[in-house]
Amino acid sequence: MPLPLFLAMIAFVIAAAGATLALAFWAKVPLIALAFAALAGSLMMGMRQWR
Repeated sequence: MPLPLFLAMIAFVIAAAGATLALAFWAKVPLIALAFAALAGSLMMGMRQWR
């Protein structure tokens, strides 16, 4: 993978995470709900690789 593409992908992921947090804070989503969503996503990805 070329370096500029790799760096662009990293920048996109960081921007998407920032936008997600900004939207969640704007919508007044409780921080614990975000934490549970992140935990659930992490567990799902872990189970997917475990299979």
